[in-house]
Amino acid sequence: MTNLNYLYLANNKLTLAPRFLPNALISVDFAANYLTKIYGLTFGQKPNLRSVYLHNNKLADAGLPDSMFNGSSNVEILILSSNFLRHVPKHLPPALYKLHLKNNKLEKIPPGAFSELSNLRELYLQNNYLTDEGLDNETFWKLSSLEYLDLSSNNLSRVPVGLPRSLVLLHLEKNAIRRVDADVLTPIRSLEYLLLHSNQLRADGIHPLAFQGLKRLHTVHLYNNALERVPSGLPRRVRTLMILHNQITGIGREDFATTYFLEELNLSYNRITSPQVHRDAFRKLRLLRSLDLSGNRLRTLPAGLPRNVHVLKVKRNELAALARGALAGMAQLRELYLTSNHLRSRALVPRGPPCTPVGPAQLQWGSQGHRDSLWAEVSACSLDP
Repeated sequence: MTNLNYLYLANNKLTLAPRFLPNALISVDFAANYLTKIYGLTFGQKPNLRSVYLHNNKLADAGLPDSMFNGSSNVEILILSSNFLRHVPKHLPPALYKLHLKNNKLEKIPPGAFSELSNLRELYLQNNYLTDEGLDNETFWKLSSLEYLDLSSNNLSRVPVGLPRSLVLLHLEKNAIRRVDADVLTPIRSLEYLLLHSNQLRADGIHPLAFQGLKRLHTVHLYNNALERVPSGLPRRVRTLMILHNQITGIGREDFATTYFLEELNLSYNRITSPQVHRDAFRKLRLLRSLDLSGNRLRTLPAGLPRNVHVLKVKRNELAALARGALAGMAQLRELYLTSNHLRSRALVPRGPPCTPVGPAQLQWGSQGHRDSLWAEVSACSLDP
C-alpha cells in the first residue's frame, strides 16, 4: 500500500504495533489499544509522517526503541499520554510542536531530554510523579518556542527555575508548592495565565517581587491554598484574580492599591469578617465588574464597595440587615446575590416606608427598564422574606 497516507486503528485490541508501515504515511492513530511494543520501522523512515497518536495504551520504556523516529524527523504531533513511561523517550523528532506525556509515571526529566525541540509550543506533563529534584535549571531552557506548559498534578514543592521565557500559559495547580521565589517567574515577560490553585501556598511563601515586570499577566488562580491574607506584590495588570477557598481574614487598605486593571475578583469562602475590611480597600478598583464575597463571615456589607461593579455576590454570609445607603451610588449593578443569609422582614431599611414586595427572580431577571425601577424601590423600602 505504497500510497497510504492515513491509518486509523484506534479503539481495537492490538498488543503489538505492526513491524512495518508504508513510507508514505502522514498520520497514524493507534490510541486506546493494548500496545506494549513499537518497532524501529513502525514509525521510522517515514519523511512525510506528521502526527502519531499512541495514548491510552500499555507502553513502558522498554517498548519504545531509541530508533523509533529515525528517518522521520518531520513529526509535529506526538501523543503518548496515559501509558506507563518512566522516562522521556529518546531522540524525539526536532520538528515537534505538540508533545503529550501526561498520565504516565515520569519522576525525572533527564538532562537534554528536550534540548533538540526548539519548535515545541505545547508540552503536557501533568499527572506524573515529577519532583523538584526531577527538574534542573536546564530542563526547559532550550524550548525557545514553548507557549503552553502543564506541570499540574505532580509532586513539586516550588515553582521550577529555568522556565522558558516564551511561556504564555503555565499550569502548576495540584502540586505541593509552598514557595514562589523572586526571580523564577519575572523573566517570563510573555506570561498571561498563571494557575497555582490547589497547592500549599501561604502569603509569606510568595515573594513580594515574584510578579514584578509581568505586564501581560492578566489571569491568576490562587484558590484552594493556605493564604491567610492577600499576598503582596500582585501583578499590576491582573484582570482576573481568584483567591477563593483560602484562610483570608481581612482586606487591608493597600492589598489592591496597585491592581488598577482588575475586572473580576473572587474572595469567596475565606474567613473575612466585616470589621477587617478596610473602607478604602477597593478604592482603586474602578474597572472592577464582578466581586464575589460569598461564604465568608460578613455581618454587614463592607463600606466602600466598588461603585462600578455589575455583579455583587454576598451569598452564605451572616448578614442580618443592610444599612441605609449600603449600596448607594452603585448605579451599574446588574446582579445582586444575597442568598442564604439571615435577612428578615424590614431588614434592609429599618424605618423605611411600606412598599410592594419584590421577589428575587424579578430583581435579577427583570427587563432593563423594570430593573431600574426595582432598584429604586429596594433602596427606599423593606423587602418581605
